[in-house]
Amino acid sequence: MTKDKNCQLLLEYLNSILCGSSTEPFDMNQLDEPYHELGQGLQHLQDSVNELTSYSEELSKGNLSIDFPHTDNLLCKNLKDLHENLNHLTWQAQQIAHGDYSQHIAHLGDFSKAFNEMVEQLEQREERLKEKAKKIQYHAEMLEGYNELLVEMLSKRNEWLLVVDQSSKEILYCNKKKHGGTVDNSFCESCDSRLSFQSELLNWKESEQYSVRELSSGTDGDKENFYRITSFPIEWKEHHSLVHIIVDITDEKQTARSLTSKAYHDPGTGIKNRLFFKEYMESVLNEHREATLCYLDLDGLKYVNDKFGHLEGDIYIQNFVELIRSSFRNGDTFARIGGDEFCLVLTGCIGELMERKMAEILKRFQSERYSDYQCSFSYGIIQITGKEKEPSLDNILHEADEIMYECKRRNKEKYPELVR
Repeated sequence: MTKDKNCQLLLEYLNSILCGSSTEPFDMNQLDEPYHELGQGLQHLQDSVNELTSYSEELSKGNLSIDFPHTDNLLCKNLKDLHENLNHLTWQAQQIAHGDYSQHIAHLGDFSKAFNEMVEQLEQREERLKEKAKKIQYHAEMLEGYNELLVEMLSKRNEWLLVVDQSSKEILYCNKKKHGGTVDNSFCESCDSRLSFQSELLNWKESEQYSVRELSSGTDGDKENFYRITSFPIEWKEHHSLVHIIVDITDEKQTARSLTSKAYHDPGTGIKNRLFFKEYMESVLNEHREATLCYLDLDGLKYVNDKFGHLEGDIYIQNFVELIRSSFRNGDTFARIGGDEFCLVLTGCIGELMERKMAEILKRFQSERYSDYQCSFSYGIIQITGKEKEPSLDNILHEADEIMYECKRRNKEKYPELVR
């Protein structure tokens, strides 16, 4: 074979290696003996190129677990250095992921700068997140403490606080519940025995956004219990619910009644006082009701006080009041409007009947001896017809007072030492 022919075969083989068109080993038998050594060198080059191609392909896929090339393959030296750098970067990235921000690189040019900036930003971001997490944790602990305090305070309150699911009527929360878990819809024992209107609470309709009402429960002995209930809708733990705040106002009611009783009763006799009488008579006149009024004056109270003392004067008044009160119905209005002045008001125009009865009572009072002095009273009766142009209360009392003085004149003739 000619020299040119051998050179042409070797040149074509080299070209196929460089262009990557052939990966098959070269057939040495095509060459003459003097050219075998050169052909073997090209075969070694082909093996190195094939290893370089395979190695670079795996690295391009990110496969860092691939084995390193043979040490005598000089073509892969830079790739081996890159492989080692990538392995170290991977380890550094894992360290950074675990919070080690001391990792830095200084031998990869622009990549080193970008990598180090990224690490610094990650460290700063983590610090900000930690600070924010601390604040959130602090607020969460503070809210938890507030919630525990609020729950404890609610459990100590006298009022009930119920949260009821609108649909299922399930009690979602009750501040009287001592332990966790679902609240029994029958309520606890104390609620069940005191809140007899619990069914009304559970079935209350959201007819209005806010409701305040008063209800009475069963009696505790002889005492009737009263409650003020405030109800309104809320969203509670993703439940469309109703809140009922139930306050025991029994004592408040009793106090109000007691104050009302004191305001309208004479403390010395226990009967109604001038304030009650005035308001009652205003309603009679404004509503044009028929009534009969008897104006009474206890004769000789000053005489009894001066001669026998004020204690005996009080007894004199009590005996008179008891006589009048026992002679009429509880529903009739009997009031003390002055020291020795009283008014008795009965329904209807019954002047004649009232005249006969008062004459009988006066006769009985004058005939009975409660002590060492004569008992007597004077009275004047007037009818209120209910007409629209009825005289004023002052005019009515003035007219009754004049009639009463006619009676007092007669009593004075009979008992001059008593009626002065």
